[in-house]
Amino acid sequence: MSVAALETRTGVRIVADEHRPAREETPHVAAAAAGASKGSAEPAVERVTHQEVPAICALYKKVWDAEKTGLPVELVKTWQPTPLEFTSWMEGVTYFAARREGRVIGVVGCELRHGSGRLVHLVVDPDYRRQGVATALIAAEIDWAKRAGVPELWADALARFEAAHALFRHVGFTECGVLHRHDWNEDVRLFERLL
Repeated sequence: MSVAALETRTGVRIVADEHRPAREETPHVAAAAAGASKGSAEPAVERVTHQEVPAICALYKKVWDAEKTGLPVELVKTWQPTPLEFTSWMEGVTYFAARREGRVIGVVGCELRHGSGRLVHLVVDPDYRRQGVATALIAAEIDWAKRAGVPELWADALARFEAAHALFRHVGFTECGVLHRHDWNEDVRLFERLL
């Protein structure tokens, strides 16, 4: 298989081979991919392609089926998209997937709106948590948002998801507010990171 790579002046690495469409890698993503091939614990992170939608939907289902949150079933179902629903999520949102050994183990999206970026739909396979997967995904989104000229990123999580709050703080976000009884009568904590 022939592989071609081109480093652009902006630091974006374009990778293509005869079996997959070209994709962008940020410098952080390229380093993660190189590390993954050397047996490093850091996953390879790349932009999502439409061919990966079924695997991504299966990951969302696995994650939310495994969570014992006590949340309304209707809410949890909105977080388990069908392939058609996920394809509609991709409109206006840039998604990155983390992989190990070719398997999708995490996903996150970044939506640009009103001059700001917002992280959406972050999930990590329960078997790969606390191994730097979410950190690598968010780092890829931060790199992408900086290149897009976004001055800040926002993230939110239900108040009961304390591990998500700790993750956002770990990657440089600051808690900046609470929306009371916002999603399905649940409080939502808001986080901001200036770029």
